[in-house]
Amino acid sequence: MNPSADDDPTAVDPVAERFHFLVNAPALFNAVVTALEWDLFGFLAKHPGASFEELTAFTGVPAHSARVLLHAVCTTGLLERHADGGYHNARAAEELLVPDGPDSWRHILTGWKEIYYPAFTRMSEALAAGTNTALAAHPGDEPTLYRRLSHNPELEGVFHRSMSAFTLKSLDALVECEEFATVRHLLDVGGGDGTTSERLTTRHPQLRSTIFDIPSVSELAAARRGAGEPGSGPIRLHPGDLFSDPFPAGADAVLFSHVLEIFSGEQITELLAKAHSVLPPGGRVFVYGYNVSDDETRGWYSARLSLYLNVLASGQGMAYPARDYEQWTLRAGFDSVRTLTGYPYEHGLTIGTKR
Repeated sequence: MNPSADDDPTAVDPVAERFHFLVNAPALFNAVVTALEWDLFGFLAKHPGASFEELTAFTGVPAHSARVLLHAVCTTGLLERHADGGYHNARAAEELLVPDGPDSWRHILTGWKEIYYPAFTRMSEALAAGTNTALAAHPGDEPTLYRRLSHNPELEGVFHRSMSAFTLKSLDALVECEEFATVRHLLDVGGGDGTTSERLTTRHPQLRSTIFDIPSVSELAAARRGAGEPGSGPIRLHPGDLFSDPFPAGADAVLFSHVLEIFSGEQITELLAKAHSVLPPGGRVFVYGYNVSDDETRGWYSARLSLYLNVLASGQGMAYPARDYEQWTLRAGFDSVRTLTGYPYEHGLTIGTKR
């Protein structure tokens, strides 16, 4: 009989191995973001095999500081030091950290460093209190991060660049969904700076979109693309409050992309019912976002999002399982409710049709 892995004294417990990485991860995460800020990955993409002296000269930091940072990033495997002493990007770094477009991980990780992760030091306090106590670090008296960021336009810009970049990582599958081929007028609720609507209207030329979001976010969207006047193109902006203001009429589909997870089940049902009320018969609702696994035990991105929402952003909500969205969509009056799965970064798309 062959001995089991449990009987092998040399076997590595993968959970224990993950634990040892996890407890060092906060420092290593910040080391990777620092390497991004110093453009080390970009430099090595152009100069593979660069020496320590060349990297130190490029960054302009003290040699000892460069040595410490390079050691830290090499331990993650994202940088490699070859036998000749030259440094190289790992394949994953070339794919993930070198590109510098609007979907760059540089934007995503900067937002997490500046906004998300400082708040997690107050996790025990916030979860015990059942509210987002970490919000106290941001000026204002509004109950959510999204509204308080309007007091700090620079940080609000960092936040929305980060959000838009991560949205783009998971957006292609949504944009290619055949359901949008028959939509004529989409109401993009909580559409932010318009990243999603922009991609949808480009992919589906027959489609026009109205973005409904809070005024400060609509101002960001207008500044980004010079939109906002009625009839000025396929994308229009309609500022308002999701709960207190009526949804604009005239759409034959409503999209909630990365927005409903912010709220409680009761609030989500209320927003879905508002969508139902403005849609014509046959109109559809689309709910796109993170779906935790059915047993709620798997999903790194879903776990991070859920903690962020409760500790900082809104004090409630989570990356709900698909079955919850399906129940709330039915409760709001929609029929033929179903969820499409297998999207990137633990995403799902729940669709309902007004009878």
